[in-house]
Amino acid sequence: MDDELAVFCGREHQRLVAALDLVCGSLPLAEDLAQETLVRVCQHWSRIRTMESPAAYAHRIALNLANSSFRRRAVERRADVRLRADESHVWTDPDPANAVAVREALQQLRPDQRRVLVMRYYLGYSVNETADVLRMPVGSVKTHALRGLARLREALGGPVTAEDPAVGNA
Repeated sequence: MDDELAVFCGREHQRLVAALDLVCGSLPLAEDLAQETLVRVCQHWSRIRTMESPAAYAHRIALNLANSSFRRRAVERRADVRLRADESHVWTDPDPANAVAVREALQQLRPDQRRVLVMRYYLGYSVNETADVLRMPVGSVKTHALRGLARLREALGGPVTAEDPAVGNA
């Protein structure tokens, strides 16, 4: 592995895991998807390194992998419901209460709203960068951000801003 690639992977791994954890709601899944993302980046590094934003491209790969995972998980959940209709699943998370509340509220959002909020407010991408990474119009990014933040405010019972410690550390 060349030095440039090693630096890139070292820098982006933690950001990928953190963003995917917020999108997916599962740290183990986020770690797996981040690892798979970096494997794909390594396989195509000679092409990716010349892109305007290799990090944004890596996040696009990660979100595509997350989408595929969501589809697989939906199929698995439907099968599980049919097989074990009476079992209950308990979610536990060692994070502080505010971060847990934000995570739970994020999981109640539509997937597009959740992705936009993670890209904009957790990863700090601009509206245009978010639109480019998510391959959606700038207006859609703004709409998803506006509606997603409104739903978060409603779910959390107060204002939600990027400066809010719960949003920044979720």
